[in-house]
Amino acid sequence: MEVKVDKFIPGGFALGTAKNGKKCFFWNALPGETVVNFETTKEKSSYLEAVALEVKDPSPFRNEPKNACFLSTSPWQILDFEYELQQKAALVVEMFREHGINIKTPEIVTDGKEYFYRNKMEYALYYDYGDEKIHPAFHARGSHKKLPITSSSLERPEIFKKALGIIDDLNARHEEARKYQTLLLRCNQNGEVSGGLFENHKPHPVFKNLEDKILGKTYSYSPNGFFQINLPVYELALLEIKKHITTGEVLDLYAGVGTIGLSVAGDKHLTLVEVDKSAFAELQRNCGNLATPILAKSEEVPEFIKSDQTVIVDPPRAGLSPSLVEHFTNVTPETIIYLSCNPITQARDVAILLEKYEILKVKTFNFFPHTPHIENLVVLKRK
Repeated sequence: MEVKVDKFIPGGFALGTAKNGKKCFFWNALPGETVVNFETTKEKSSYLEAVALEVKDPSPFRNEPKNACFLSTSPWQILDFEYELQQKAALVVEMFREHGINIKTPEIVTDGKEYFYRNKMEYALYYDYGDEKIHPAFHARGSHKKLPITSSSLERPEIFKKALGIIDDLNARHEEARKYQTLLLRCNQNGEVSGGLFENHKPHPVFKNLEDKILGKTYSYSPNGFFQINLPVYELALLEIKKHITTGEVLDLYAGVGTIGLSVAGDKHLTLVEVDKSAFAELQRNCGNLATPILAKSEEVPEFIKSDQTVIVDPPRAGLSPSLVEHFTNVTPETIIYLSCNPITQARDVAILLEKYEILKVKTFNFFPHTPHIENLVVLKRK
């Protein structure tokens, strides 16, 4: 069965339709190519998911991937970088159009660094019965199979070097790979690495906190907690957010350890809301006397939302809750700054908010080069 690929879709698959009408979602294929051989990873009556093994008429935008296991971590290594940026911007336009919102193709921001940008990586452990050693590994896309790796171009080199050292130590002690769930490591901008092994059926270990400066302010965070993966591009997003702080009061919802609000609010009166107790403890440390941290669900603090505020939201992939969106339309804060790791749910929420708001700015940030992940910023101004 040959399948012509038509386009990329949100999530990163390349979509084609077989002659029998079945939708085919491919990894390792680009628009314009014809897939002539593939390995199916999932199949239903109306669609299948697969990895393309052979294509004809290869795209002029196809790149040779740097890593053998690229499909596990960064499946868009096969895209020319400029082409990747174009495709991500086009996907944002399409996702908003699906919710009845017509926007111009947004500017997509990058610092130009395609590889070695991640400050966090998680490895599986693979035991090779041939050399009788443990190796770092990733899971094959679409399966639980582990693929041993000898190199990786996504994370900072200090992380991979540390991972190899930890695994060398396991091999020297003749440890069993199956004893461990994962190896998690994080690195700050100074190259200091923290983290370690998670052992099966045991509580998660507590690792030494790291510190990083973002727009001149120092933040403390746990290696296994939430913190941005690509800090240089994150700073570019924060600088854009800072331009749109229009009021004396700022409310930062889904605040995490506080990096958005504390970096952009300046001398404004700042309130930050976070529900995770571990992140909140770090938020309190980062706030000091500069702001008011609140331990609560962002969806359950309507009393803190006011009409004379700038509200910043950076929710999880599920987007905003219907109750929070409704409260925004009732109270109508002056400005809503919405940063999202999932433009699909962001567009859904913005479509409702447009009853009372207009879009002032849409800007896309390439936090995760050579992956299909998109970070999108929308600034909404009260009508």
